[in-house]
Amino acid sequence: MQSALAAMRDGGMGPSDIDGMSLRAFGQPEPWGETAESAANDRMAAQMLGITPLNWYSGAPSTFADLFVSAIAAVRAGLCHTCLVVHPCRTYARRQSNGNQPQGMGITGDHQFAMPFGATGPGMVAGITMQRHMAVYGTTEEQFGLQQVAQRRHARLNERALLREPLSLDGYLSSRWVSRPVRLLDCDYPCDASGAVIVTTEDRARDRRKKPVFVEALALAAIDTTSWEYLENILEGALVPCAKALWSRTDLRPSDVDCAQLYDGFSVFTLCWLEALGFCGFGEAGPFIADGHTTLGGLLPMNTDGGVCNVGRHHGSSHCIEAVQQLRGECGERQVPSAEVAVFTVAHGSYGHAALLTAS
Repeated sequence: MQSALAAMRDGGMGPSDIDGMSLRAFGQPEPWGETAESAANDRMAAQMLGITPLNWYSGAPSTFADLFVSAIAAVRAGLCHTCLVVHPCRTYARRQSNGNQPQGMGITGDHQFAMPFGATGPGMVAGITMQRHMAVYGTTEEQFGLQQVAQRRHARLNERALLREPLSLDGYLSSRWVSRPVRLLDCDYPCDASGAVIVTTEDRARDRRKKPVFVEALALAAIDTTSWEYLENILEGALVPCAKALWSRTDLRPSDVDCAQLYDGFSVFTLCWLEALGFCGFGEAGPFIADGHTTLGGLLPMNTDGGVCNVGRHHGSSHCIEAVQQLRGECGERQVPSAEVAVFTVAHGSYGHAALLTAS
């Protein structure tokens, strides 16, 4: 509710200006299957906010990017004229300790072969991915660490970041292993959070008090299997077809992008996105980072709010919001000068989402 109301205030809108809702919560207390109650969250939230009538709603997608794309599609199709997108996230710890698992329920599917060996979460897959990047391309721990140092430097300029203490490369290298070579500081920071944005038509956006930001192009891609560890190429996965689709829908090129907000649920995912989107060659993300290109003042300032490793786990909404605020020139000390084009991405592995935003 707080994030939804904040988005409306930011856009100078009230409930009567909105007729669409796209909401899906991550980490809610229904980890064992969808329920009628969880499927109705979007409609209940609209009722609480006073948005009526609701001409379009969707609560089925799983990440912020899914919600964002479905909202854009609904507006473009004329199903609604203004759609509020809300994505709350809760910590894994609460999700796992709610006691809702049915008695006698065992582990099924592919996970039954991984769980006995301790492969209990996404950190294990990130470890495999990071190890593969190092083995194939020679990427070093120090290069991963330099990206985290840069993001922490950006986070120190962001009052919304949860982690703002100075971080050195030695500090990164001394952080404990989670799934070697993944360290604690390679992981997004679990928290209770919610992000919200409003999607509307150009005519309606121009009537509002804030400078509008435009969706130049967007793309989704999914391939093969939902189990990342079984992908033929775990480093590229769905990211490469997603990037190809994105660039095919615009005349802009990677060199036109002023800042990038790339998904960093684990730091290796950010490097994979850099390569897939063509900001550097495959295998060149490590040296690209080591040369300082992703810092403020570099060729491609990246995750300028600190990324979810410092802002906290938002599943993509914070990446979108930072891209919008950069294009509006609202980021204060971390502002990229004269930013006109931004890209943000979500997910990795078997599915990926990318959006190109412009200031005009």
